[in-house]
Formats: sequence, C-alpha cells, structure tokens
Amino acid sequence: MTRRRWIADEVSDNHAAITGDHADHLIRVLRARVGQEFDIATGALVRRGRIVSIRATRVEFELGEAVPAASPVNVTLLLAVFKFDRMEWAIEKCTELGVARIVPVVARRTDAHLAAASAKRADRWRRLALQASEQSCRATPPEIAAAVKLKAATSLPGARRIVLAESENQTQLRDVLSSAEGEILLAVGPEGGWTEDELQLFQTAGWMSASLGPTILRAETAAIAATAIVISALDG
Repeated sequence: MTRRRWIADEVSDNHAAITGDHADHLIRVLRARVGQEFDIATGALVRRGRIVSIRATRVEFELGEAVPAASPVNVTLLLAVFKFDRMEWAIEKCTELGVARIVPVVARRTDAHLAAASAKRADRWRRLALQASEQSCRATPPEIAAAVKLKAATSLPGARRIVLAESENQTQLRDVLSSAEGEILLAVGPEGGWTEDELQLFQTAGWMSASLGPTILRAETAAIAATAIVISALDG
C-alpha cells in the first residue's frame, strides 16, 4: 500500500515535524499514533518517516531512507482571478497535475470585489495547494504568487509564453508545444475571456495565442484542460 505523504513544516537532520492546523488534521482526523510510518517531503528529498512524538499541535518524525518522488513540471500557470470556489478547484487540480507556479492575475473582467479580496485569499490558496500536493504525492507544493495586474504578468519571462484566446481559430495549443523546452508560461483568462485590448497587450509583449478548440469552456475547465495538455507534451 502506498504511504500517505506529508510535507514537513520543520526539518533538522534526521528529524522533521508538521505543526499547527497541518498537524491537527493528522492527529484528530487520521488518528495518528506513535510508530506509524508516512512519506515525509523535506524539500529536496522525500524520506520515510516514523512518528516518534505527538503533541496538541505537533507531530514529530524520525526520518529514514529516501523514497522516489516526482518533480514539478516547469510550467507557470497565470490564472485570471474569477469566482473563488471555481478558482480554488482549478488551483487544486492544476497542483495535482504538477505545475511549478501559479500566478493569480487581475484581469479587466475580474469582478472588483474579487480583485480586492484576492490578497486575503493567498494564504488559503497556499493551504489548498499544500493539501493537493500531499494528496498527489508531490515533494513540494507549487509557488502561489501574490496577485498581479495584467501588465506586470505579461512581462514575466519564459522560454515559451502562451495565452489561451477564444478568438484564436488557427493555432491549437498542442501545435505550439512540439519543441517546447525551458519554462512554459500559460495564461488562462477569467469568465468571459480576455478582452481585445488585453490580448493585444499579450501580443505586444511577445506572447503567442492558442486555442483549446471550438468549445467554450468555463475558466476552471480551460485551466485544467490546458495544463494537462502542456504537461503531457512535456512528459512526452
């Protein structure tokens, strides 16, 4: 049976600990007990860990041998801010698929109250990404950046920068990935899509446009589908 994985909050030599709410879930929900073994991600490595101490908000492990761990894929997802429940679904699933970084973007069609509240949601997004990383046996969670405005987002560097555009009817996403190397930046718009002037901003900054096909997808569906296509191409 595959051991459940936890990402350590503290690491020192051959010992690690998870703390706070992170530990509370293991203690109260999963009923942890001394002697149980789990896979513990310690940053660069994943090691077998045996529980040696349980306290109110702290579980300590003795670390043993290293175990195999998949690395995140060199993909940054620029995700326009949209309804938080659906956006959180996209963050969770794209984390499971293996993205290395997620950058929330305030777009023209992002509701003003969502844009204003996005800074306060960052910690929750990071917790969700941590939980999804442990569930999918990642060694590290993706970086969840602070929300940025679109102009700043378009200037982010990458070997290949792709914006999904409903208006694109010539180029499919899979067609621009055949020789992809280095970091890929993938930008997914909000509900209603990018505006024409936003797409022009991407074009001026040197981004290429691509489509997922004629079907109009919800923002969260587009993010998950596009991420899966990109990661599949890179793994192939």
